[in-house]
Amino acid sequence: MNQDRLPPLPDSELDDAQREAQARISSGPRGALFGPFVPLLRSPEAMTRLQLVGEYLRFDSVLDDDLVELVILYVARAWDQDFEFGYHHPLALKAGLPEEVVDDVARGVRPTGGRPEVGAVFDLVDELHRTRQVSDATYDAAVALLGDTRVVEVVVTAGYYTTLAMTMNVARTPPPEDAPRLPARSDGAGSA
Repeated sequence: MNQDRLPPLPDSELDDAQREAQARISSGPRGALFGPFVPLLRSPEAMTRLQLVGEYLRFDSVLDDDLVELVILYVARAWDQDFEFGYHHPLALKAGLPEEVVDDVARGVRPTGGRPEVGAVFDLVDELHRTRQVSDATYDAAVALLGDTRVVEVVVTAGYYTTLAMTMNVARTPPPEDAPRLPARSDGAGSA
């Protein structure tokens, strides 16, 4: 495995802004600084502002928890991001996302199981990633099942986790120990 480019900073090397950012994230619902926030701590103001968006999306969003986790797993697969996948795999199952859906997303295929909202969210995020647009049919199907507020939150969640995936891919953030990993892509693309 490639070496972590931006590993945790020793406490003795943190400046006041970094200490404050670390304390702020650690006192919130995450309880600690880990994963994408380790490299992001190099820019404490950006990390703080970004993590507050993520805090809302993960813990207070109007989007159902299983659908939040679906979007996160989709982004992890799209970016070949093992930390995000490994960390969120058990959270997705706990949130009620069926195991076959988690497995399908990990393989990069449209889920065939789960409630209708699962397919609508997958279709929305997948089409947006692949084409950089969303057709009227895909949009209308998502709005019919989710409403426009939840559709917006699906897109914002995908964008937020894309930022985290990009950050961790640049930093080469290692996945959690003993966490599930993404399977190799069947199309040969990516670095999984």
